[in-house]
Amino acid sequence: MDTPRGIGTFVVWDYVVFAGMLVISAAIGIYYAFAGGGQQTSKDFLMGGRRMTAVPVALSLTASFMSAVTVLGTPSEVYRFGAIFSIFAFTYFFVVVISAEVFLPVFYKLGITSTYEYLELRFNKCVRLCGTVLFIVQTILYTGIVIYAPALALNQVTGFDLWGAVVATGVVCTFYCTLGGLKAVIWTDVFQVGIMVAGFASVIIQAVVMQGGISTILNDAYDGGRLNFWNFNPNPLQRHTFWTIIIGGTFTWTSIYGVNQSQVQRYISCKSRFQAKLSLYINLVGLWAILTCSVFCGLALYSRYRDCDPWTAKKVSAPDQLMPYLVLDILQDYPGLPGLFVACAYSGTLSTVSSSINALAAVTVEDLIKPYFRSLSERSLSWISQGMSVVYGALCIGMAALASLMGALLQAALSVFGMVGGPLMGLFALGILVPFANSIGALVGLMAGFAISLWVGIGAQIYPPLPERTLPLHLDIQGCNSTYNETNLMTTTEMPFTTSVFQIYSVQKKHVLSYKSHPVEDGGTDNPAFNHIELNSDQSGKSNGTRL
Repeated sequence: MDTPRGIGTFVVWDYVVFAGMLVISAAIGIYYAFAGGGQQTSKDFLMGGRRMTAVPVALSLTASFMSAVTVLGTPSEVYRFGAIFSIFAFTYFFVVVISAEVFLPVFYKLGITSTYEYLELRFNKCVRLCGTVLFIVQTILYTGIVIYAPALALNQVTGFDLWGAVVATGVVCTFYCTLGGLKAVIWTDVFQVGIMVAGFASVIIQAVVMQGGISTILNDAYDGGRLNFWNFNPNPLQRHTFWTIIIGGTFTWTSIYGVNQSQVQRYISCKSRFQAKLSLYINLVGLWAILTCSVFCGLALYSRYRDCDPWTAKKVSAPDQLMPYLVLDILQDYPGLPGLFVACAYSGTLSTVSSSINALAAVTVEDLIKPYFRSLSERSLSWISQGMSVVYGALCIGMAALASLMGALLQAALSVFGMVGGPLMGLFALGILVPFANSIGALVGLMAGFAISLWVGIGAQIYPPLPERTLPLHLDIQGCNSTYNETNLMTTTEMPFTTSVFQIYSVQKKHVLSYKSHPVEDGGTDNPAFNHIELNSDQSGKSNGTRL
C-alpha cells in the first residue's frame, strides 16, 4: 500500500510528448502540400479531389466529434451525474442511420462542395446566404470555446502554459489546414485518433491497476449510485433522462452529422456513395468506443475519489479539471504519460479546429466568393481557399481569447451548437422531406426557430437549473487527509484557487433534499419564480470568482 502523497507535476518528458504530437501533425500537412502534385484546384484543397476511402474518413469523423470537451467533460459528467450518459450509444445509432439514409444521398448525388448550395437549389439565394452566415458565426464561436476551454482546465491543474497552448494549437492547425487542405485534415485526424485512444488507454489501465481491478471500480460505482442507466422520467427539464438523451441528443447530433459542413464535407469527399455510407457506419463503432472509454474514465474517477472529492475539497476549481487531476495523481511515476493524456485532449481540439477551419474556408469560397466572381480560375480559387484558412485560423485564436470570458465548458459549447444547429437542421429537413415547402416558409421558419432557441438557450445560461432538475449525485470529503481502504489518498497539496471562469458556490451548507454539501454551478442569479425549494444559502455565500 502506497503512502499518501501529493499529485505530480509536469516534467520535461511530458512536454516532449506533447510537442511531438504537434510536430507530427504539422509534418502530415507538409507532406500533403506536395504529395500527388499538391493542391492544384480548389476541389483538391477542399474535397481531397473526391478520392478518399471509407476508413480514414470514418476515423476523421470520429476524431473531430471528439473534441477536448469530450475528453475532459464526459468523465466529469459521469462522475457527478452517473453513467446514464452511456444511453448516448442508442442516440449515435439513430444519428448515423438518419445521416446515412436521409441526408447523405441528397448531398452526394448533387456533387456539391458546400451543403448550403443545396439551399439555393431547393429554395433561393437568400435562404442560402442566411444558412451560410449562421454557420460561419456558429463555427467561429464554437471553435473559440474548443481551443480555450481545455487549455484553461489543463493549465489550472498541470500548470501547462495557457496562452502558449492556445496559440500553439491554433497555429499548428492553421498551418496544416492551409498547406494540405482536406487530405491533411483527414490524415492528421487518423493520427490523432491513435493518440486519443492511447491517452485514454493509459488512464484506464493505470486506474484499473491502482484500484485493484475492473470489478472494484464497478462495485464502487454501484455503491455510489453511479450505475443509474435507466431513468424514464418524462420531464423534459431534467438534465439526463432516457428521453432527453434519446430525443434531445438525436436532434443535436443529427444537426452535426447530417447537415454540418465540417462533417458532411468529409463523407462526401469519398470516391463513391457506398464508401461514404460505409465511412459513417464505421465511424459509429468509433463513437461507441470513445463513449465507452470516457464513461469508464468517469467511473474510475469516482472509484478513486469516492471518499475525498477533489472538487468539493477545493483542490480543483471546476469539474472539468477532474480528469487532468486524476492523470497527475495516478500517472506521476511514469514521465511522459501525463503528457500523452494532454496530447490526447489537444488531439481532440486539433481535429475539431482543423475540420472547422477547412469547412469555413469551403463555405466562404463556395457561397460567398464563387457566385459573385465567376471569372476566377481554379488555381486562384485554390489560393483564395488557402488564404481563407489562414484568416479563419487567426479568427478562431481571437475567439479563444474572447471565450476566456464565457461560462461552463460542456454547456456553453453544446448550447452554441444547439441554438444555431437546431434551426439549420430544421431548414434542411424541411427542404428534403417536405416537397411543397417554399422559400418564404423556409425563411420564416428559420428565423422563428432561431429566435425561440436563442430565447431558451440564453435563458438557460442566465437562470441555471436547480439541483432537483440536474440531480447531481452525492460526493464525499470525509476521507480527505486520511488513508482509507487501501487507496492512497492525497495529503492536501492545496491547489491555488484561481479565479476561474467557472464560478462555484463556496458555501458548504446542506441543501434540502439529500444533496449533501454539494457545490452548485452558478451561471447567474437564481430566478425566484423558479425556486421550488428553498436553498438555505444566501447570495453572499457566492465564491470570490470574478463576476463576468
